[in-house]
Amino acid sequence: MNSSIFLLGIIEILSAVSMGLIILSTTYKILKWYGKWRFDIGHNNVAYSIFIASVLFGMGLMVSGTIEPIVSSFRLLSNTERSTSVLILTFLLRGGLYIIIAYSAGLAISLVGIIIYSKLTPIDEFVEMKNNNIGVAIISGAIIITLILLTKDGVALVIESLIPYPELPPR
Repeated sequence: MNSSIFLLGIIEILSAVSMGLIILSTTYKILKWYGKWRFDIGHNNVAYSIFIASVLFGMGLMVSGTIEPIVSSFRLLSNTERSTSVLILTFLLRGGLYIIIAYSAGLAISLVGIIIYSKLTPIDEFVEMKNNNIGVAIISGAIIITLILLTKDGVALVIESLIPYPELPPR
């Protein structure tokens, strides 16, 4: 058994759960605050809750795209002659960077997507959600999830480009 890979696996699980909870709770609080501040949407609004759930699901999808680049990066790191503490610190820093990039991309894609979609339709989606129009919330949520699905691999590819692969000697 490779103890470095085992340790990194345990750290990855623990960091994924903790980062996931932080990301999801932060996103939830931001969206609840924005809905209350901008549109006076209360906490009992089912339509806005569906929209928030869609954004949260999209954030989870986007950030899950960082798992493969993180694993690739740490497999490379585990083959180096670094101490366990340096390996853990490097894992946390790189993993955190990759997650921040994916989270920021997911938020930007969600925001830009819903703004553009709102401009293309004759209704104001947030006013409709304030009026508890569940149909509009489901459609808006589906658009966000679909945009995240379509862009997730591209964001993962950008993140993978940051992995310090070893240089091969020229032929």
